[in-house]
Amino acid sequence: MTGGFTALDWSIVGGYVLLLALAGLLSTRRQRDADDYFLAGHRVPIWLVAVSVLSTTQSAATFLGAPDYSYRGDYTYLASYAGPLLAAWLISRWLIPRLYALRVTTVYELLRHRFDAKAMRAAAGMYLIGRILASGARLYLAAIAVAMIIFGEVDAGNIFLASLALVVVGLAFTFLGGLESIVWTDLVQVLLYTGAALVVLALLRTAIPASNAEILAALTTSAEGGSKLRLIDWSLDASAPFSVVATLTGITLLFFASMGLDQDTTQRLLACRDAREGSRALYLSVLSAIPVVLLFMAIGSLLYIFYGRPDLMGRSAVAAGEFEGETITIFMHYILTELPAGVRGFVAVGILAAAAVNSGLISMASVLIEDFYRPWITRRQDLPASHFVAAGRLGMVALGFALLGMSVLCYHWQHYSDTPLLTFALAVMSFAYSGLLGVFFTALFTRRGSSASVVAALITGFVTILLMQPYVVDVIGLPAGWKALAFPYQLCLGTAVAFATCCAARGINRELGPS
Repeated sequence: MTGGFTALDWSIVGGYVLLLALAGLLSTRRQRDADDYFLAGHRVPIWLVAVSVLSTTQSAATFLGAPDYSYRGDYTYLASYAGPLLAAWLISRWLIPRLYALRVTTVYELLRHRFDAKAMRAAAGMYLIGRILASGARLYLAAIAVAMIIFGEVDAGNIFLASLALVVVGLAFTFLGGLESIVWTDLVQVLLYTGAALVVLALLRTAIPASNAEILAALTTSAEGGSKLRLIDWSLDASAPFSVVATLTGITLLFFASMGLDQDTTQRLLACRDAREGSRALYLSVLSAIPVVLLFMAIGSLLYIFYGRPDLMGRSAVAAGEFEGETITIFMHYILTELPAGVRGFVAVGILAAAAVNSGLISMASVLIEDFYRPWITRRQDLPASHFVAAGRLGMVALGFALLGMSVLCYHWQHYSDTPLLTFALAVMSFAYSGLLGVFFTALFTRRGSSASVVAALITGFVTILLMQPYVVDVIGLPAGWKALAFPYQLCLGTAVAFATCCAARGINRELGPS
């Protein structure tokens, strides 16, 4: 492999760390109470909330996975963003107004009003499990890149050390400033990783001697058969993750949960002044994500020309995708072998920006403190508001170590399943989301359910997804067809099971506020 990090590259990475620290320091003020720490006092402007939500939803899975997907496949993932738009409408219509009417800090407090505190804590606990799984998977993807940069080899030990470094950086920029610090550092990160992608796209296009017409023709009729520019998949194939059917069902459910039931995103929407601003920020974040995803997928298309069409490059075929025996994303291979010094460091900064775990840490800490610790401790003693800020900081440290363990587990999990990085990161979310969707749909749209059925629904939803995982299917001898079911359909099935379970009990009829 050619290239390698130079002193210039490392100085750029070091400058990024200092810039992030400065952004966090300038936005940090004394946190008086948990509302200040976890919701920034409801004073974050709409555009900044939208950028923060964009940063939260666009992770290393997009930076590394989207180019890999378009390189090997087509653009159907981009078309699947019809699902997030539909989900945003549903959230703005049915969920956000109720959250503001109830004046909650976490979305799970809605279940306390609808059922009781037991239901709230059960949902919050499932969120913590799911967020550890999802954020751990994203951390793992970023750790692949960091391990390659720092150690020159990808194995379980180096994944652990790279993940540890990312967690420490995330904790450092979250510990003092809370959400207000995070939303401003999110802005820095979005600018950096989109800027890095634009630089790579320009360099790639310059390196390809073919004309635009020749590139489009090659992508339209690829050597593998079919068009690599296909946008819409009309098939009924249950293994296709981004078909129209999958988009209007499972993908919409996935993003309804991701943007509405996942405190990682909902926390930002609740930092606005009112429900209308929260809804506008949500729409803006989804619309902003579409050109960002298109940018990274365009990189994948040019990488296909660069590596897969030597006839257009005027040279013999160039090997791609292997690093010390480890199959990696094509984008990372290009970064380490083709980019010049300085640019390589700038793009690595983009990866680190996309890999930030600070937003996940602050959202998990808010749930841990507001839904578990505060109700428990206030029954025993009166404590000042500053105590809960300190408790949130300690909670983030514990959660950071949980993400570290999950990242190492994902190394073995993804290797066993041999799942593409993008779909692996998305599929992991289904474990917690299936139960949460079933429970919240029961709470919002029916008069049925109880705290006991909430707990049962969360468990059955999780178990349903677990039974469709390749390792579990192989171990207990389930039909092999279960492994071929794409994750959107797995989520539909898990949600249906959880919803039926939650609705099995007679309801507690309580008002949730205006919709």
